[in-house]
Amino acid sequence: MIKFEKIEIGIEGVFLIKPFVHDDSRGFFYESYNKKDFFELGITDEFVQDNHSKSQKNVLRGLHFQKNYPQGKLIRVIKGKIYDVVVDLRKENSTFGKWLGVELSEENKYMLYIPKGFAHGFLTLENETEVLYKATDYYNSEDEDGIIWNDKTLNIDWKFKEYGIDGKNLILSEKDKKQLSFEKFLEENK
Repeated sequence: MIKFEKIEIGIEGVFLIKPFVHDDSRGFFYESYNKKDFFELGITDEFVQDNHSKSQKNVLRGLHFQKNYPQGKLIRVIKGKIYDVVVDLRKENSTFGKWLGVELSEENKYMLYIPKGFAHGFLTLENETEVLYKATDYYNSEDEDGIIWNDKTLNIDWKFKEYGIDGKNLILSEKDKKQLSFEKFLEENK
């Protein structure tokens, strides 16, 4: 029985995973992760840490990555909705410096698989949004870095207008207000 569908979305190695959902009068059931089935999809990472965040609407987290201990991630939303963005930081890849964004929600139940070598961030589109994600390496605060969410070179379309969000009233951590520009990231990582 097929439990997951892997959907290519434009950057090599990044996929949407659509789970097979069993719905009935009681509600729903689905497997959100199965190591054997993910291996069959070509996702062979070993996940070592689970993370859970809760945010109100208009929170923007990111764009985060770890320099020496990069993390692959499997992202899903269990409550609410996000616009999830990844930026390819793999210098050897033809899509280096390219970004893509997808909507993940409790309604669509899609998961986003992100291999090592990406900056990651998301914008919450509803209050009380809860995001779960698996990571392939342990979080290391001394190794964490980031790129500013509104970098002019990357020119990420956060779809504020489409989602009815005032981009001037975003809620950001102090750290995320001071992240590097993509140009500065390139200078520091020659």
